[in-house]
Amino acid sequence: MKTKTTRSAQFTEKQENLYLAFELSNSTWKLGFSVDPGQPVRERDCPAGDTEKLQKEIEAAKKKFGLSASAEVRSCYEAGRDGFWLHRYLTKNGIENLIVDSSSIEVNRRAKQTKTDRIDVKKLVSMLMRYYSGEKKLWSIVRVPTVEEEDRRHLHRELKGLKKERTRSINRIRGLLANQGVKVKLTQSGSSEWIEQIRLWDGTSLPKGLQTRIKREWAYIRYLNDQILAVEGDRRKELQRPDGEKERDVKQVEQLLGLRAIGINGAWVLVREFFGWRKFKNRREVGGLAGITGTPYNSGESGREQGISKAGNRHVRGIIVELAWAWLRYQPKSKLTCWYQRRFGNGTSRQRRIGIVALARRLLIDLWRYLEFGVLPEGAELKS
Repeated sequence: MKTKTTRSAQFTEKQENLYLAFELSNSTWKLGFSVDPGQPVRERDCPAGDTEKLQKEIEAAKKKFGLSASAEVRSCYEAGRDGFWLHRYLTKNGIENLIVDSSSIEVNRRAKQTKTDRIDVKKLVSMLMRYYSGEKKLWSIVRVPTVEEEDRRHLHRELKGLKKERTRSINRIRGLLANQGVKVKLTQSGSSEWIEQIRLWDGTSLPKGLQTRIKREWAYIRYLNDQILAVEGDRRKELQRPDGEKERDVKQVEQLLGLRAIGINGAWVLVREFFGWRKFKNRREVGGLAGITGTPYNSGESGREQGISKAGNRHVRGIIVELAWAWLRYQPKSKLTCWYQRRFGNGTSRQRRIGIVALARRLLIDLWRYLEFGVLPEGAELKS
């Protein structure tokens, strides 16, 4: 007697999804809609920042492709000047959005290539559908901070901008005086009386127009000094709060300040830009996000190193290289310093500069372990 085989038919219902890509600009947003890789992309223009028009275009796209009003919408756009506000708006309205690192988007390898917003939005839609089809390593997704986490980064960035602007003004005054054959040591403080006391090669004073211009620049420098002191005062107030009122990132700043070779500027930038709100799984993620990992080129018999990627946070990358130089001076007995001296200490100046980047990467990883797991860098000394 033959046993009849029973088969249960199982069907997977295809989920309705509308894919949306943005090509953002100051005046107009170009929108690209699609539901399937083989489907032509529906392109529409929308005034920049007009969310009501955007909602109408999404509803019209659902009707055009025969989707229900409750169909899920998945979108993406490149990280840039518009920041994170659009992402927060989309997610609040039930749209699953991705912010993409523009440097990770694949491009044609021809020497010359056509680039228009129309081509860009089609490319983004295509890659968005490929991403949700399973190609998770297709591009790099930007980690979106909360409003509070983003707001904490303004203080040190403002301080850096003010100092850079002050340096520009000082160099501008030096350039104007050098044009007249005059060299003066600027103290960045005091009144503008020294400008009237400057004498040219023939003993005469500076021309009236030049004096007026330099006085305005000097007044601007004094204003910048006041702003710098105010910002540094705000930072100092946060550190002087009682322990019960301090947030986690402020406590991390204090923890880094306990190490020799690390000052307030370095500790503040590392925590507020990096360690205070990012969760790293391993050391590779730490080095990769800072942009200080190598980019080897190995093809066939040819092989060379192209330098560091620089595809990470430039604020962290700049400060950690400065801290690496300070680490050599103030932590001479640490394992990292001994490693550097053994590998690059007797090399040329170019080799030492290359080695300092490698030291910066190792130092950044050790500082991450120190904050995350409490592991003190081997041989490092704490401040008394």
